[in-house]
Amino acid sequence: MEQMITAYYENNAWKLHRVVDRILLKFGKLSEWDLDEFYSLANEVFADVIERYDGTRSFDVFLYACLFNRIKSELTRMNREKRRADRLTVSIDTCIDEEENITLGDMIAGEFLIEREVLEKGKEGYSRRTLLYLSRLSKLQRDVLGMHADGYSADEIREKLRINKKQYADCREAIYSYRNISALL
Repeated sequence: MEQMITAYYENNAWKLHRVVDRILLKFGKLSEWDLDEFYSLANEVFADVIERYDGTRSFDVFLYACLFNRIKSELTRMNREKRRADRLTVSIDTCIDEEENITLGDMIAGEFLIEREVLEKGKEGYSRRTLLYLSRLSKLQRDVLGMHADGYSADEIREKLRINKKQYADCREAIYSYRNISALL
């Protein structure tokens, strides 16, 4: 047993980390924080395997199987927690007043307004980030944004652009989507 412990823990547990890395390659890329978590988990599994190892098969195979099963279980648990959190989230684009077309995001106080950024600067004064943000929007989405910045109501915008409520809502969703707004951050 002492030889196995020494083999797996010499050079800062290099051999144990290598086994974990090989297993994690099957599941995809993980962050550095996740790697540290799995290395800690591997230490727990290793201690358990040392106690339970009976010598009937190769120690390396037994350790690999135990690590694989525990890592797979942990990844399943982590993904379950993420899905649970996703089900509990509410989009800031959630409509809270159908008649006025007010969204939850409209009610959140903040300093930055996309409309102000577009309205105040004009095309000549746009920053590189604003230009990148605008390039991510379709012409219709840019038109909706511009009219909103000019103070038009949702009904006026839909009427002038001859679009229905769904098209308007889709445009607003794209205008405020994190994927697009991230260019401004």
